[in-house]
Amino acid sequence: MSKKLHIKKGDLVFVNTGENKGQQGRVLQVIVDKNKAIVEGINMVSKHTKPNAKAQKGGILKKEAPVHISNLNLIDSASGKPTRIGRKLNDQNQLVRYSKKSGEEIK
Repeated sequence: MSKKLHIKKGDLVFVNTGENKGQQGRVLQVIVDKNKAIVEGINMVSKHTKPNAKAQKGGILKKEAPVHISNLNLIDSASGKPTRIGRKLNDQNQLVRYSKKSGEEIK
């Protein structure tokens, strides 16, 4: 059975701690077994590459490195501020995520 994480691919998140504290970005990928997420424009690292079919010239590429999920908060669509996430059953008996700040359901 897979773990339930409070962040999904496509969510807009806020970075709580670290070098990129205070920034926000969209989640590109979630790595469930490592509890990490790759966020667009956050935690950029330099990757040295040799010339190959993909990168004709090679050289130094900038790319996003994973960030631990505990350092991320979802941004509430209603207020635009970071919020914690809860889970509850909706009218159709489905488990849905909701914002603890505003109480609104997250799509």
